[in-house]
Amino acid sequence: MKDLFLQNPVIPGFNPDASACQAGEDYYIATSTFEWWPGICIYHSRDLANWTLVSRPVTMTFYGVESSGGLWAPHLSRADGKFWLAITHVHTRTGFKDTINYITICETIDGNWTRPVYINSSGFDPALFHDDDGRKYFLNMLWDYRPGHNGFAGIVMQELNPITMKLTGVRKKIFDVTSLGVAEGPQILKKDGWYYLLTAAGGTGYQHAAVVARSHSVWGPYEISPSPPLLTSALSPDNPLQKAGHASFLHKDGGWYITHICARPLTMRGNCPLGRETALQKIEWLDGWPRLAGGGNEPSLEVPITAEPGIVQKIKHNKQTDFDETKLPDWFQTLRGPLGEAMSLRACLISI
Repeated sequence: MKDLFLQNPVIPGFNPDASACQAGEDYYIATSTFEWWPGICIYHSRDLANWTLVSRPVTMTFYGVESSGGLWAPHLSRADGKFWLAITHVHTRTGFKDTINYITICETIDGNWTRPVYINSSGFDPALFHDDDGRKYFLNMLWDYRPGHNGFAGIVMQELNPITMKLTGVRKKIFDVTSLGVAEGPQILKKDGWYYLLTAAGGTGYQHAAVVARSHSVWGPYEISPSPPLLTSALSPDNPLQKAGHASFLHKDGGWYITHICARPLTMRGNCPLGRETALQKIEWLDGWPRLAGGGNEPSLEVPITAEPGIVQKIKHNKQTDFDETKLPDWFQTLRGPLGEAMSLRACLISI
């Protein structure tokens, strides 16, 4: 093994809300696609440096969906020999936010995923936690549409029956908004007897952040880290990786990392034409809390990871096609639905 300094972002260009999971020596990241068809991208890696698109598990269409609606913040997990994907379908972005949460399951990452099963409609950014006693818990941010109330009303959780795929028992709010405002993108990691709740905070703009809290019980109460936030670029306008937050834990070869979203503006806190991208940071555990390796809470453009000899990170990500396939490559996306008969890779255009 050797240290490889990877360059962020590891998955560049419109790959927001990264959710990571592990299956043996294989690592996967699911990212949002909003109103772009065919929906949710899942990438695969064995070295954390190079990621390849391997699955498009959800192929619902998004006709009638508002711009920047569609599929938000997926959560990918592995349990019981299967992959589990929790997704939100956002139909409207008004104050009432019509959001519907589903779960789809598959034994292999690139197989035939089940038809999405409806879970609830209480808010977006769903996640699924599989406890080591076999119980499963469904989390999402709670959307409060009442006038005069904070729309982001905290993180709620309810037990999920994996046989009936129905929520059971009482829904409980386990986490409220922090001083940074907004609480979304929840996920839980169990480590050394603690339940670590990782949430996104501060909105998705230049004040974005990732916050961690912990509890000895999955139901809380959750205590916020004594040095929040875990990650942000809010106070670092010169950092090339802006809007850093919405993180996910990863563990490889004894080392710990987080994936997170970021954006690279053309000018200082100006427009970001590539959208939100996926980056990776190394973390360490100090006094039972995750911290960015090297200290502080700013994202780094270059990050050391443990890699096999000979591993080289691919830096150029431009793609090319001569359109000689029978169908468009999976990395093509179209707005709200497939092109269908509006396009052909075989028909010849004859002009007189």
